[in-house]
Amino acid sequence: MTELILYNVFNGLIIGAFYALMALGLSLILNLSGVINFAHGGFLALGAYFAYMLLPYVGFWGALLISPFLTAAFGLVIERLMIRPLYGRDPLYSLLLTFGLAFIFEDGMRFVWGPSTLPFSVPGWLQGQLSTEFFFLTGYRVFMVILATVAVTALFLILTYTRIGMRIRAGTLDLETVSVLGVNVRILRTVNFGLGIFLAGLGGVLAAGMLGLQPTIGDDLIMPSFVAIIIGGLGSLPGTLLGGLLIGVASGVTSVFFPDASEAVIYVMMGLVLLVRPRGLLGEEGRF
Repeated sequence: MTELILYNVFNGLIIGAFYALMALGLSLILNLSGVINFAHGGFLALGAYFAYMLLPYVGFWGALLISPFLTAAFGLVIERLMIRPLYGRDPLYSLLLTFGLAFIFEDGMRFVWGPSTLPFSVPGWLQGQLSTEFFFLTGYRVFMVILATVAVTALFLILTYTRIGMRIRAGTLDLETVSVLGVNVRILRTVNFGLGIFLAGLGGVLAAGMLGLQPTIGDDLIMPSFVAIIIGGLGSLPGTLLGGLLIGVASGVTSVFFPDASEAVIYVMMGLVLLVRPRGLLGEEGRF
């Protein structure tokens, strides 16, 4: 029983890491630009398919490095052509646009690569078990947790210690004042959007190695990612990270005792948090 609980807790941490990567990208875009990006799951799947295309030429490590940048570049094109004209308007417009883009992405990937699950190979030495007692500890699972931790740490270091990061944080608090001080808000929003999509692309490559590759790979992650933002608190990136890990672990533990409720529990958690603390665990009063 103990091993089963540990297995599901570790699985929950892995899923929570995906939720956190997705939710941090969503939160970055939402906090600065006010865009509710329902196409984020499509960008995640696109990152996985980019890696799949690159695998025969540059191998797993090259695909892992290049694919998130390709996904971010594609995201910048979408931002420039479709999303930028909606900045400053009612968030409903961006919600409807990205909701439609999500279906376009999914159908486009199904048309190009087919609806079936495609194999996504990872290095053989990452597939082995690290412990005979704890069979669920494979090299790839541990690698995913480590890489997700490194990516999140790098994000917070960028936002804390770089000039562009400090401008992004300032813009989430008062974008008009940042503009008055001479910062090009248009470029700031573009860079911020690209950073959020980069995280989605990275999450897609990692998810493909564990879940396999299919056009709907991002669908099961997008709604829990929004829940993570709400639980953690709108406007709080540390809260978003905490929310993603909490719902991942809660879902894993619940699956041990009540398997049918493993998905519902995250929405129950969201309801309880909103009842007790409407701004989220680490959210700011009056945010949005």
